[in-house]
Amino acid sequence: MILYDDPISGNGYKIRLLLALLGIPYQYVPVDILRGESRTPEFLARNPNGRIPVLQLDDGTFLPESNAALFYLSQGTDYWPGDKVEQAQVMQWLFFEQYSHEPNIATARFWLAIKGLEETPFNRQLLEQKHKAGNEALAVMDRHLSTRHVHGWRTLFNCRHRSLCLHARSS
Repeated sequence: MILYDDPISGNGYKIRLLLALLGIPYQYVPVDILRGESRTPEFLARNPNGRIPVLQLDDGTFLPESNAALFYLSQGTDYWPGDKVEQAQVMQWLFFEQYSHEPNIATARFWLAIKGLEETPFNRQLLEQKHKAGNEALAVMDRHLSTRHVHGWRTLFNCRHRSLCLHARSS
């Protein structure tokens, strides 16, 4: 397996985390998104959307989108539940992450900590909106996790939220 990724990516981190937890060996190929390396013809052949991470399977198949890679890697492991309702709930939280966490917390983290954001009234207002929506997303997660006995509950949901928490704290 080959993981094409930028070390600064939270989406790549969650794949690296699951690969490590599962003890799966892989080759790591860094892709510097700030230098446009995900927009080259060579990279676009792997993912026409031009985004990292991309997991290349041993048969040569490319799996763009981090949650697709997590789904693939977790099949048949303790990180993917056997019960259909629990599977749907894991998918619910993976979708939640992409629609509520990523556009607010991860995007703001990227703008502030990695790319740099020009200090303007518009950008300040945009960040305030992202901060509010990000806090709302974290509150939803906190409420959900407070109803669970998480210790010893090994699922992809918990692996994913460990990654979320690490990246939220670094912002």
